Amino acid sequence: MKKLQAIFEFNLFGVCSWLGEILGIASGAVRMTFIYLCFFTFGSPIILYVALIFLMNLGTYLRRRRSTIWDF
Repeated sequence: MKKLQAIFEFNLFGVCSWLGEILGIASGAVRMTFIYLCFFTFGSPIILYVALIFLMNLGTYLRRRRSTIWDF
């Protein structure tokens, strides 16, 4: 259960922290902006949020180093 909770928190709540670090602003401000945008645009920023989750995980995957060619 703890592992599931850690994955859930990293993927869903880590996006705002990651975006805040890139932009140089507080993650709380990013979260509040996202919440307000969801209310004003009837939830359409959720698509952007899912795309950011994908990009965040893709970057993690691409940074991994493979030791041999047989790791494929």
